[in-house]
Amino acid sequence: MIYSTENKTNLIILMNKITLLLFILAFLSFNLFSQSNEIDSLKGILNKHVTKDTSRINALYRLAFASFNVDETATRTYLDEVRHLSDSLDYTLGKAKLNYLEGILQNRRSNIAESIKLFEKSLEHYQSINDEKGIAAVYSAFGITHYSLSENEKALENYQKASIIYEKNNNERELINTLINVGNVYTNLGRYDEAIENYKKALFRCEKSNREDSKSSIYTSLGAVYRYQGNYPIAIEYYTKSLEYNQKIHDTLRIAKNLSNLGDAYTASDNYDKGLEYSLQSLKYSKKIGNRSLTNNTTILLGNIYMNKHQYEKSLQYYNESLKISQEINHLDQKAMSLYNIGEIYLILNKPLIAREKFIEARETGKEIGYKRLLSYSLLGIAESHILESEYQTALPYALDGKAYALELNMLDPQKKAEELLSFIYENTGDYENALKSHQLYKTLNDSLFNKENIQKITQLEYEYKYKNQLENAKNNELRLTETVKVTSSNLEKTQGNLLLGIIIFLLVTIILGIIIFYLRVRNVKSETQNIITEQRLLRSQMTPHFIFNALSVLQGIILNKENKKAVSYLSKFSKLLRTTLENSREQMVSLNQELIAIENYISLQNIEVDAPYNYSIIVDSMIDKDQFYIPPMLIQPFIENAIEHGFVNHKGEKELTVILNYTNKVLTCTIKDNGIGIDAQKTNSNQDKKSLSTAITTERLELLSRNTKNKGSIHVEDRKKYNEQGTLVTLIIPYRIEVY
Repeated sequence: MIYSTENKTNLIILMNKITLLLFILAFLSFNLFSQSNEIDSLKGILNKHVTKDTSRINALYRLAFASFNVDETATRTYLDEVRHLSDSLDYTLGKAKLNYLEGILQNRRSNIAESIKLFEKSLEHYQSINDEKGIAAVYSAFGITHYSLSENEKALENYQKASIIYEKNNNERELINTLINVGNVYTNLGRYDEAIENYKKALFRCEKSNREDSKSSIYTSLGAVYRYQGNYPIAIEYYTKSLEYNQKIHDTLRIAKNLSNLGDAYTASDNYDKGLEYSLQSLKYSKKIGNRSLTNNTTILLGNIYMNKHQYEKSLQYYNESLKISQEINHLDQKAMSLYNIGEIYLILNKPLIAREKFIEARETGKEIGYKRLLSYSLLGIAESHILESEYQTALPYALDGKAYALELNMLDPQKKAEELLSFIYENTGDYENALKSHQLYKTLNDSLFNKENIQKITQLEYEYKYKNQLENAKNNELRLTETVKVTSSNLEKTQGNLLLGIIIFLLVTIILGIIIFYLRVRNVKSETQNIITEQRLLRSQMTPHFIFNALSVLQGIILNKENKKAVSYLSKFSKLLRTTLENSREQMVSLNQELIAIENYISLQNIEVDAPYNYSIIVDSMIDKDQFYIPPMLIQPFIENAIEHGFVNHKGEKELTVILNYTNKVLTCTIKDNGIGIDAQKTNSNQDKKSLSTAITTERLELLSRNTKNKGSIHVEDRKKYNEQGTLVTLIIPYRIEVY
């Protein structure tokens, strides 16, 4: 086998992502849900209005529409009476509405041909009475239907017609829905920039008009785009937001689609158990509401999951079932996809003849609907089936054609697969020059930043690499600085004061420039997740140039006073603290013991040069094993720094600082007390903005970490005068995890 099973499964997942999109936001232009109190209100109106006139027809239709996604049986009962009264009264508007909603019902059951006929009848009725609102609704329905059939240009044409009418009549809700639907078409075409542009326009209008239901749909669409780009954590976050809203309003159709999307995203991120869990839930919902297209979509996904779990017979069972359903409902996209998937399984099972037969069928169906993505993979599948039978010359033109489609669509994975196949073919036909070229191209594509196997990890790798370099630089700087101080100390009596000052200034400028460069690098890193952004901001707020400048100023004074031993001791403590801080900052969680060592080093360093040292104590609850409790790094230190730098300004008498850690009811609490001037007296301090920013960043970081660790985190700062005491009290609820070795 030329490809590993893992590579093959990734390719299958990539192919299925287009099909999954077809069902994410179907029928968004229809208002398919209503609160139960609205239904009850409409029933009350209907019971009072017993006269068989047009008003009763309109009330019946409104009730049918409100009940559409809650009770389909009731909806059909109401529509039967609408049909009877509209015919008897020859009420054109009633007939138009009736055909429109019945078209939606047929579409929901995948009876596409029948739904199109009903929409055409509805459009004729609306046009005959010049009802622009109804005309626009039917155009939107046509757009959605053509979109579900992958007839993208027709879908865009109908959406454009609807949009013109909605814009004219200032129909904000439907304008938003149309923008979303147009974005979905562009996503299906792989034109992601245009898709995102439409989603952003829709989201802006949603936020401006406070339309939560439409925001839920946009979350789903954005989740799909991120999923295609390989950013699965963010895709899952958006899908989950949409699911939560739809569960709240009991929209079973959208719940089924959200569950399917989550199943796909977890599967693509190799979490097959989670993917299976959500997919089975989706299958249950889709069968319950009778949506065969969505049922088939989820069936394909289940085939993918079992294939990834190496349960090939079960996977083949689901793929054959999906092929059967797609043929029954004449869904050519899903038919082609199912054929391709079956072919891939037979390749894995080393049955190239059967595999090739399926690939050829998939290719022919792909040609029929203009599905170029599938054409590329099908041609490469045919080539691989011939390679397995050592028919290299026969395989060559298929591999070249598959590569051509991949280049045309700028698809990385099939390009990589094509080059690997071509390298193998050329090598076995004696064309070593082209074999080498293809192999080199394969390696280049495999190492590309856009490679699907790397894109999930690239942000974290960049983050780790950046801080590893900074750590190495810090170690090197530590060695150079130590050596410089030793040389300077040994020659101190022989060296002029201005030369010493020059060396200190040179070192100071070098470190400040290094800090500036480091700051600019951090600012320009394009982090993929909010967690990394928050970690970087926290690092910048804690390792401030102000702190380093003060430390170096103290060091300068010690050297000028010819206190050589004290200078070496101070530098050693400062270097250890700097290294410990950098080491801890690159980790999301560190042991409590490491954090407390860093805090003690910091306070010890602060005590070296002050006239009245700080009396400090760190008290840890006996229930806490400092090596097993892991907490976010550099969480406590900023509040220690605030106490030392600001709490004891103009303070007379002994300076007391106490850190207490308690573990009660599975909550880890840290209290930091000082006997300084108090937080209320500090509010006029010029650095208050800096302290507020530090607290805000720490609060933001705690909120993010609370979600990750499933433990709450919070900050509370208060003046101790409310307890008839002096100083400031900081209470931290710290997210943590326990690691038992």
